[in-house]
Amino acid sequence: MKILIVYYSRTGLTKKLGEKLADTLSAQTEEIKDEVARGGVIGYLRCGKEAMQDISPVILDSKNNPADYDLVIIGTPVWAATMASPVRSYLIAQKDKFKRVAFFATQGGEGANRTVEKMTEVCGLKPVASLVVLSREIVKDSCSDKVQQFIKEINS
Repeated sequence: MKILIVYYSRTGLTKKLGEKLADTLSAQTEEIKDEVARGGVIGYLRCGKEAMQDISPVILDSKNNPADYDLVIIGTPVWAATMASPVRSYLIAQKDKFKRVAFFATQGGEGANRTVEKMTEVCGLKPVASLVVLSREIVKDSCSDKVQQFIKEINS
């Protein structure tokens, strides 16, 4: 099965989890990029505002065509109990190219269940699997059981 893992990461934690999944699944990765300054307190506030208002910022062109993959796994940090705004932009732009999808979300607190629902709504496909990992689990590298269950769901 040919797999693409696409993610947006402001702090590096979602990227770390995406790369861990890619190593385990022998998948290609692509980081969603935009040109909005998201660092510091102002950037953090901007992220929350965009997420709450369902804003879809301009993102840089994708280097991979999702239609070339059997499965696209899409990862997002949870911002204001929903997906990161650049992930929303990616889903809107690429949704007609997905064959199958799976989602993963990283969060400091809560909101990932709503995030997965919103991602499903925007892309129009039910995920074959979803994974929610707390930021502290990524930092402590204590999410292996969750990752293995996610991979098991993908492969079944």
